[in-house]
Amino acid sequence: MKRYIFRNLIIGSAVLLSFSSCTDILEEKPHDFYEPGYFKTEQGVIQGLTSHYAHLRYIYGQAYFYNATQTGTDEATYAQSADGNFKDHDLSGVGVINPNSSRSDVLWNNSYNDINTASGIIENGAEVGVSSSLIAESKFFRAFDYFLLVQTFGGVPLDLGAGELKFNSKPSRSSKRNTVPEVYTKAVFPDLKAAVSELPTAPRLTGTATKTLARLILAKAYLTYAWWLENPNNIATYPEAPRTDPDGHNAQWYFQEAYNLAVEGINNPGAYGLLDSFYDVNAGASDRNKEVMLYADHTESSEYYNGGSLTYGSGGAPDNFAGWMVTWNYTALRSKNGAAAVSSVQREANQFLGRPWTRMVPPIEVFTKTFADKTNDSRYDGTFAAVYRGNWNLQGTGLTTVATLTNANGLTIKPGDAVLTFLNDEPATPITYPSGQGDSGVGAGVLPGRADYVISPNGISRIVYPGFWKLGPYRTDNAGGLGQPNAASTRPFPVAKFSELYLVAAEAAVKGATGSLSARTLVNVIRARAGKWRWDNNGNVAKIADNSAAMTAATPAIIDINYILAERSREFFGEGYRWYDLVRTQKWNEIAGKYSIGGSNYGQHTPEVVTRIIDAHHYLRPIPQGQLDGMEMSASEKAAYQNPGY
Repeated sequence: MKRYIFRNLIIGSAVLLSFSSCTDILEEKPHDFYEPGYFKTEQGVIQGLTSHYAHLRYIYGQAYFYNATQTGTDEATYAQSADGNFKDHDLSGVGVINPNSSRSDVLWNNSYNDINTASGIIENGAEVGVSSSLIAESKFFRAFDYFLLVQTFGGVPLDLGAGELKFNSKPSRSSKRNTVPEVYTKAVFPDLKAAVSELPTAPRLTGTATKTLARLILAKAYLTYAWWLENPNNIATYPEAPRTDPDGHNAQWYFQEAYNLAVEGINNPGAYGLLDSFYDVNAGASDRNKEVMLYADHTESSEYYNGGSLTYGSGGAPDNFAGWMVTWNYTALRSKNGAAAVSSVQREANQFLGRPWTRMVPPIEVFTKTFADKTNDSRYDGTFAAVYRGNWNLQGTGLTTVATLTNANGLTIKPGDAVLTFLNDEPATPITYPSGQGDSGVGAGVLPGRADYVISPNGISRIVYPGFWKLGPYRTDNAGGLGQPNAASTRPFPVAKFSELYLVAAEAAVKGATGSLSARTLVNVIRARAGKWRWDNNGNVAKIADNSAAMTAATPAIIDINYILAERSREFFGEGYRWYDLVRTQKWNEIAGKYSIGGSNYGQHTPEVVTRIIDAHHYLRPIPQGQLDGMEMSASEKAAYQNPGY
């Protein structure tokens, strides 16, 4: 491809994964240099094979790529402290996406490293005695990377300098883009079909690829390609290509294949399955559960295996720091110790808290529409931090022994009590808000008789908003204190979940695929689980309730694509799916073209309606400027290489 892509592949990250002879997890060992002949040894193939899993850390949990997958959708807009990386992606008139500012460059720069590694393994693995099931992991990852790339940029190069899908061992300063149909039919589909056939049913080690995982990604690829062939809103592709399939199939054939594969995955789950409660899917204590089929792994057990510091965050990959972006500065909350205003919610390594960056915020419609049912449906409670509780006693200063503080309405609170609550709905009694920071320090209001400050859904702003419990940090080494809240998260970042098989099959069924399970039946499996409570997360109390009957009864008799997208948002909110979902279905403008949010200053609780300008060319991200600068091509050739509109 270009020089720095090759260099990063050959040198790679400072830590690559290797097999452990005595454990069931992927063990990391430092390996500073890959020279081409290394893949002609068994050790080289094994090192390269396991580096596939390490490369996920450079994409998933990388906050700026996370921004590119979320900001500008109905799930996120820019928050008070956002810089151009976030404002540009919002497309609301405060910035412009261009080849320099698009953070999809993270994907481009890291995927090709992995693709070339995969090609080296696929070409050399059998010759040095590596089994077909292990080589199938490289086929899976090559297809996985290409699937991400083709969704993001349109047609991308299959030839890195040595021929299409060949291992490239020499720097190349020229490049030619393939078309979208070529990428799917030459790379994505063949590799994933081979992976389905050759991968094991059970993971060989914790977190490695399996048949069921490959079925999910192939089903999603078929589904996405079917939409591309159908092209309901006449969105242009690039490089220009007719919307015809080289293999002679139409969109409906691919919708049906997506359905068939997803249902096959449901019926043959292997080691995977749905957990009993949505809360457990995202609780830190349940990480690496049977529902998560692929993740970018991290751990608090050691910096060596974590891939980053356990005490501070670097603000860059391979740290998992995506959760910082959606965390507002809750440490500005104030209660009173006598006449003195003190910080009653300290920064803590806790799923409800963590390190505040205030870069991204969910629009108000997330709380009033997407998660309108907060009573029956447990997914709002299992996604957001809506209650901020006092922890001043953990800070190791003069407040450690202070038993109570004075909070809203002059009432007292003790450690663990709510300092601020984001209400589920608009209250019957209007909230009295201050004009600025007020006594709460963050412009929150009061309601009669309540000791906690309150903000209603319509009072959410770019500076104060519910946090993101789902991606919050989880540590077992806080030792009764605040722990290490400035470190990046030591939790794995989820990449693929078993639950998605149901929604992929349901989407295909809405598009005309037929089979034994209807779209409503498939969706209701997910909704029934969402109705089962075992813990009231924001209430911090046990809650045994089964609202599954109410949840399934509320499902429309006839399900459309908008309903599928709403269910996908409720189930996978903030996990990096949303931009791809809206682009795939060509619903981006319709669903995310307008949103409401309060201002960027404390006390600004009046919603502003914001209109985005989402043009057709935005459905593809720009080729990174660094890629263009590194190629030895004429200005006109580089212009032709870039996606139109950029």
